[in-house]
Amino acid sequence: MSKPQPKPIPARSAAEALRQAVLCHQRGQLGEAETLYRYTLDSDPDNFDALHLYGVLKHQRGNHADALSFIARALKTNARSAAAHSHYGAVLAMLGRAEDALKSYDRAIALKPDFAEALNNRGNALRALKRLQEALTSFDRAVAVRADYAEALNNRGNSLVDLGRLEDALESYDRALAHRPKYVDALINRANTLRLLGRHDEALASFERAVLFKPDHAEGYLGHGNTLLALKRLAEAVHSYDRAIALAPTAVDALANRGRALRELRRYDESLSSYDRALSIRPDDAALLVGRGNTHYAMKSFAAALADYDRAVGIRPDFAEAHGNRGNALREMGRHGEALDACNRALALKPDYNEGYNNRGNALIELNRPADALADYDRALEAAPDNVYAWVNRGNALRYLDRAEEAIESFDRAIALAPDLAEAHWNKGLLCLSVGDFARGWAGYEWRWRREGELQPREFTQPQWRGETLVGKTILLHAEQGFGDSIQFIRYLPMVAEKGGKIILEIPDGLAPLVVNAVNIDGIYRRGDKLPHFDVHCPLMSLPLTFSTTIDTIPASVPYLHAPGKRARVWRDRLADMGRPRIGLVWSGKPTHKNDHNRSIALPRLKPLLSVAGTQFVSLQREYRASDLTALDQLPIRRLDDLLTDFADTAAVIGELDLVIAVDTAVAHLAGAMAKPIWLLLPHIQDWRWLNGRNDSPWYPTAKLFRQPQIGDWGGAIAAMEKALAGFAKTCVTLAK
Repeated sequence: MSKPQPKPIPARSAAEALRQAVLCHQRGQLGEAETLYRYTLDSDPDNFDALHLYGVLKHQRGNHADALSFIARALKTNARSAAAHSHYGAVLAMLGRAEDALKSYDRAIALKPDFAEALNNRGNALRALKRLQEALTSFDRAVAVRADYAEALNNRGNSLVDLGRLEDALESYDRALAHRPKYVDALINRANTLRLLGRHDEALASFERAVLFKPDHAEGYLGHGNTLLALKRLAEAVHSYDRAIALAPTAVDALANRGRALRELRRYDESLSSYDRALSIRPDDAALLVGRGNTHYAMKSFAAALADYDRAVGIRPDFAEAHGNRGNALREMGRHGEALDACNRALALKPDYNEGYNNRGNALIELNRPADALADYDRALEAAPDNVYAWVNRGNALRYLDRAEEAIESFDRAIALAPDLAEAHWNKGLLCLSVGDFARGWAGYEWRWRREGELQPREFTQPQWRGETLVGKTILLHAEQGFGDSIQFIRYLPMVAEKGGKIILEIPDGLAPLVVNAVNIDGIYRRGDKLPHFDVHCPLMSLPLTFSTTIDTIPASVPYLHAPGKRARVWRDRLADMGRPRIGLVWSGKPTHKNDHNRSIALPRLKPLLSVAGTQFVSLQREYRASDLTALDQLPIRRLDDLLTDFADTAAVIGELDLVIAVDTAVAHLAGAMAKPIWLLLPHIQDWRWLNGRNDSPWYPTAKLFRQPQIGDWGGAIAAMEKALAGFAKTCVTLAK
């Protein structure tokens, strides 16, 4: 089949062909115009107008190299055409040759000083060259020539934004829109400026006008989504990003910001998917990797987050924020020294990285350096006094430095800035509890349900019990946190029973045998079991607030837990061969506990206690760290290991002991609840329930507390306990005689 031939052009003069070409060009009939320009040039190769306008057409059709060639030929024919010089500059600008473009615009303006279009284009070239004040002057000259020149007013606004003169920029965009109300670019630029001014509601209205006038404008929907994101209207933001992506499937910014909005909505899988799509388009975009890492971080998938941050800094070693986020992930993984190194790297790269000081302060806190952390939080707050999280963290540092009143002031500053910030209320509550201010403490403790990523309130339709009579009703009491917390607050069951009614209890499996005979329990259930009818509910750890508990009214009648009789007999026989005093030992808790690096002790450090004459030690732990196994084999500790199947077994062993020595774990609470002498080794930065500055506990009358004299000083606490243990052993021997 022969190739189709172009439609023949009727015979005409070159002048007539050029007139027809210009008409087609003006009507947007670019194919016909191109044919006619070529026809003209075939007849008259040096025709200036044909060369010039054909070059403009080539530029409009994206063929910039040919455009440059044809306009250059035109200028050889007539070098005094201001319009040709201006168009030549426009092509050079499109090719990224801003300096050359500027020279062309200058030639055009020299020929025609009131050439508004050339002045406008000259301003754009100067903006590209970062010569901002000169750019503004050029736009001003263009507007002076044509007061209704909307494009120049819009570009003038852009220059004013570059110069940080946002209010003036807004006025320039408004002038452009007064002359052209449906000018979408000006509406979008105006909206972005309003966002920078924090006037998000007005920005939203401007974006909405833009997409109303141009519904297929992806950038308009992107800005609309960004504004909704700033207003925390997250679901609506996702919808706008979806519109932008439907119009521009490779719009990476829309995909990335959609991922962020979905992360804040806790729709984590969708967030990851959005970042993955963006990364499939730009796989080496470090900012996208940090965004995906932030979603992994929010999911508490810290290893995955770290992998993303590592890739980001591999691509951009100078990316300070990626190093800072990397430090946060390492801190959550318990790699505190590496976390500090990452934070230091971030600040070395960007000394004015305000959030970096907050991050480093958090790493320093984990390394038990609260004074250094305080200095970093103060540095962060100097630059950003409204950084609420820095105020919260500063309060924690002051708390650890035993500067309680200052700490409360810091928490109060955070609450004043963000009244609904759960973290501030929660930490203030913990501090108040630790200093014995239970009235404020229990109220603050209730904010635990609203903390980010922490406990989730149960979705019961029944109301939470507030202390009213229970006659004729059934109450569900339910555990919410760890074993130790449940053991501590089960003590309130008799007080609840006094209110009348029936009690059903939902607790972890391992505790059920210990409470099966507790007062007036009508049923014990595991989390996830189908529950019977109940009228009201109450979390165990809300009972102190319900009963307005003070230090003086703590229900501290012990024992309130007992080992089941059958288990007790089994363990009495198993331990019959041991001499006295028999001492149970717990030196470490779960490695996943957030404060484990403070509360747990390496077993070899306890050798002074294990060497006290006459003592017999048994391990009450079921799991051992690899680092302790060698020492365990070399020290006089009887291992029970797999024989301890649950807390009922542990309670039965404790019943056969004279003393329990433990770090802050559930076993310590169990021993105290059984009225067994319990000696606690506590870090200087201790849990709120052990109160500040006491060596006893109003929660457990048989407890004796041995605190680190200063942060990290286990040696001082162990030495004090060794001395007390020697006296205890002698007393036991004397009593035995």
